[in-house]
Amino acid sequence: MILSTFSPEETIKLGTYIGSVLQKGDVLALQGTLAAGKTTLTKGIALGLDIAENVTSPTFTLISEYPGRLPLYHMDVYRLDSVEDFINLGVDEMLYGSGVCIIEWSEKVMSELPASTILIRLETKQDGSRQITVNKWPYGDFPDEYHLN
Repeated sequence: MILSTFSPEETIKLGTYIGSVLQKGDVLALQGTLAAGKTTLTKGIALGLDIAENVTSPTFTLISEYPGRLPLYHMDVYRLDSVEDFINLGVDEMLYGSGVCIIEWSEKVMSELPASTILIRLETKQDGSRQITVNKWPYGDFPDEYHLN
C-alpha cells in the first residue's frame, strides 16, 4: 500500500490513525533516510495510542517506553553495530509482549523481528512530501485521503 503526506502535520495525522488501530504485540519496522519522517510518524502513532508524553527520537537512549492505551516501546537501532547488540538489549519481552514496538532503522535488525512485523518505508520526494509504503498491514484499508493518486 502506498500512501502520501504533504506536511509534518499530515504525517502525524496518519500516525494517529495507525496508532488508533494497533493491537498488543504489533511490531512496526520503520525504514527511511535521515529526516524521512520516522520520528514524526511515531509521534502520531503515540497520539493514536493515547500517549500524552512528547515522543522524541531515542537515538542515544536506544529504547524509550511510553505508557498509553498500550505501552509503546520506541527503539532506534541506528547506533548499534550488530544484530547481537540488538538481542543483548533484551528486546524479546518487548517484541513479544503486550505493547507495541516501533523500530527506527529496522533494516539493521530485520532478521530478528517477528514474521508479522509491519514494514513502513518512508521516502522524501522532491516536493517535500512523503511517500509511505506499508507492507503486511493487517487492519484493512487506510482512509482515502492518504492514498497516492
